[in-house]
Amino acid sequence: MAVSSPRPPHDLQLVLDFVNTLNVEVGSDAIDTPARLGGWLRGRGLLGADEAETIGEADRRRAIELRESLRGLLRAHTRGGQDPEAGATLEHAALAGRLSVGFDPDGEASIVAREPGYAGALARLLVPVARAAADGTWSRVKACDAEDCLEAFYDRSRNRSGRWCDMALCGNRTKVRSYRSKRSG
Repeated sequence: MAVSSPRPPHDLQLVLDFVNTLNVEVGSDAIDTPARLGGWLRGRGLLGADEAETIGEADRRRAIELRESLRGLLRAHTRGGQDPEAGATLEHAALAGRLSVGFDPDGEASIVAREPGYAGALARLLVPVARAAADGTWSRVKACDAEDCLEAFYDRSRNRSGRWCDMALCGNRTKVRSYRSKRSG
């Protein structure tokens, strides 16, 4: 639902796309089977074709848990507060994929997932999160405050106060509902 704009920094679009595999508004899930999850990861260069074919239902459940933990953190960015369990889920995915700092011959540091395969693919989804957390842009990644949307978006507002993926749609709908509720109550 969000209006298109320049891509967010640190490849955060990958994280937004992952969280948005569940479209709450229409009730569709782009990773609702192991095969579709494998295709999604393969399509983003996170897994090879052979690796994608080995994904099972337990793997899919872990991906859903990671996605919903990310969404919980994004909702906390929007509304304030914390999602204490979400951090543990991200930590588990990072540890399973052996996410760590690597150095190239010039001494340039990068965040890399050292585990191959599926565990490494999930950890690579967290690389943009770690980069954005380092420079403070992670808090700009939010989930729409409209309960019937919850789409992940990058808040480009000057004061970081964005609450909806699209003010003209979700923001307006929410405000109209609130107004009607106050008038009828």
